Amino acid sequence: MKHLAFVFFLLAATVKFYAQPYSLTAVKGKVKNGYNFWLYTPKDYQAGQKTPVIVFLHGRSLCGNNLNTVRRYGTIHAISKGREIPALVIAPQNNGGAWKPEKIMNCLQWVEDNYAVDTNRVYTIGISLGGYGTLDFIGTYPDKIAAAMELCGGTTLNDFTGLSKVPLWIFHGTADRAVPISASQRVIDGIEACGDTDRHIFTKLQGFNHGAPARILYLKEAYDWLLEHALTDVGRPVNRTYDITPEVIKHAYKDLHR
Repeated sequence: MKHLAFVFFLLAATVKFYAQPYSLTAVKGKVKNGYNFWLYTPKDYQAGQKTPVIVFLHGRSLCGNNLNTVRRYGTIHAISKGREIPALVIAPQNNGGAWKPEKIMNCLQWVEDNYAVDTNRVYTIGISLGGYGTLDFIGTYPDKIAAAMELCGGTTLNDFTGLSKVPLWIFHGTADRAVPISASQRVIDGIEACGDTDRHIFTKLQGFNHGAPARILYLKEAYDWLLEHALTDVGRPVNRTYDITPEVIKHAYKDLHR
């Protein structure tokens, strides 16, 4: 986990800033049995026009009670550095311990009640502890999430039926000492044991440590891939037309303002 925090420190220090006209709102104390969260509203958002939603779940190093901490790395940090995402983004803060699927869902429900949301296009992306939260969340609510991307995490679930229904892309470094790649392999094995083999991609990142996959959170391709899916897709297949290679990941910040 310390390696992950160090990588994020370097990101904040080296990524060039590009100002963007967007709205970022702190939602505190408004969701019963939920989390405080940041809500990003894209520049083209219009009330009444249904908009996709992406839920970003952070790792253990950002847990606490200071919501500003969530801006140190990940999707909200990428947005502040110029990454435009054509979706609402919910970035909750975990107070500590495992992410709770019900509390995440309550945050999503609050946004759906207060904003124009395309409920057929809700996505989740998470890293490390947030990767566990991502898989626990979509495995609990598979009929609510159109697709998910999980980085260097795993799941606490023992029933993989829900996970097998959601288009999913998992990335994990082979040199990860904080969360071994076997945690992701367990997920893949569990999904395949359910008989569904058309809805997941597993990318093993040779030589990558625990912090290295964080670069994916800054890639335009990561969010574009999520947005290619919808609950209304016949059979809900995973999109395999994207190729997020180790080389692409290593250069994630070079063209951040694309």
